[in-house]
Amino acid sequence: MALIYIIEDDDSIREIEEFALMNAGHKVLGFTCAKDFYKKLEDVMPDLCLVDIMLPDENGNEIVRKLRKSTETAKLPVIMVTAKTSELDLVKGIEDGADDYIKKPFSVMELISRVKALLRRTLTEEAKELKLDGLTINNEKHEVSVDENRIELTYKEYELLSLFIFNKGIVLNRDTIMEQVWGTDYEGESRTIDMHVKTLRQKLGDYGTRIKTVRNVGYVIE
Repeated sequence: MALIYIIEDDDSIREIEEFALMNAGHKVLGFTCAKDFYKKLEDVMPDLCLVDIMLPDENGNEIVRKLRKSTETAKLPVIMVTAKTSELDLVKGIEDGADDYIKKPFSVMELISRVKALLRRTLTEEAKELKLDGLTINNEKHEVSVDENRIELTYKEYELLSLFIFNKGIVLNRDTIMEQVWGTDYEGESRTIDMHVKTLRQKLGDYGTRIKTVRNVGYVIE
């Protein structure tokens, strides 16, 4: 899933955010100040940031403005987390470049829902093509090819392969796969994942062997 950075100086709130997002299948790193966040940003770029407005060394709005001015982080998805509730404060956060905002106090379900929605919107806009060496997924044409030879997949096989390649090297547990590909309201057996992985491996030929089973956990593509 996604790598999410949280910039929040309130330990209790940050821990709640971290716990909720990790349980939702994401990787999470927390920071108590802007300085530490900027330093880590130079090493690894996250998929999304949660930025509190009131921080000890720098205002969250200023952080967002700096992110938007840099070509490397101009499109980085950002959700502002604020205790300020006036319409003017919220509008200012959006005008500074935030993609969304969450007002304190918030529920865990609201947090996960907002993060999920922003990630989905961002990935839809950016992931026009996914590649794993000679294996290519063209999302504009909804086609899969291996060494330029087109492979016919069912809709669910296509969704499953897209999920694997987008999270290349990351072990996805069965609950995450089921939620992302089949949805939370799916009432069938979880063995449907194994059946689809089996047919996907067959259709992908040599690339099928790169989908690895992680015993008692789920799957990963390498």
